[in-house]
Amino acid sequence: MRSRPVPRPRDDRGTAVVEFVWLGLLLLVPLVYLAATLMRVQAGAFAADTAARAAGRAYALAPDDASGERAARAAAAQALRDQGLAEVPVRVAISCTPDPGQCHQGASVITVRIEAEVDLPLVPVLLGDGAAAVAVSSRHTVPIGRYVAVGSPG
Repeated sequence: MRSRPVPRPRDDRGTAVVEFVWLGLLLLVPLVYLAATLMRVQAGAFAADTAARAAGRAYALAPDDASGERAARAAAAQALRDQGLAEVPVRVAISCTPDPGQCHQGASVITVRIEAEVDLPLVPVLLGDGAAAVAVSSRHTVPIGRYVAVGSPG
């Protein structure tokens, strides 16, 4: 009777390193992308908040509503540029109470709302004209003082 040869166990030395590298890459790449995406969106949120504050202050310090709107838009754009988001499209909406037509009166409260879209990093354009983006917005309210003289005398 002839016995079958017993197969020798395979040598597994070195496979743990290979498995560790592959699993590390498979798990690390999505984690790094998620962190980069969250940082980009958070930067957009901070930029929108800064732009709303700057636009509200610029509008309140302007002598009239027309120049205030120009100053607010310029301040919002500058604030976004300062945060590294110069290419981000931004919408500036300005409203005031109690009289929407006269924002620079004694007891007015000016509200500036900033809306922007932050593109996600490394996302290809899938089914549309633009890249995938996350909308961020911020609102800032600035009261015009009751006893503050606004405009030029006389």
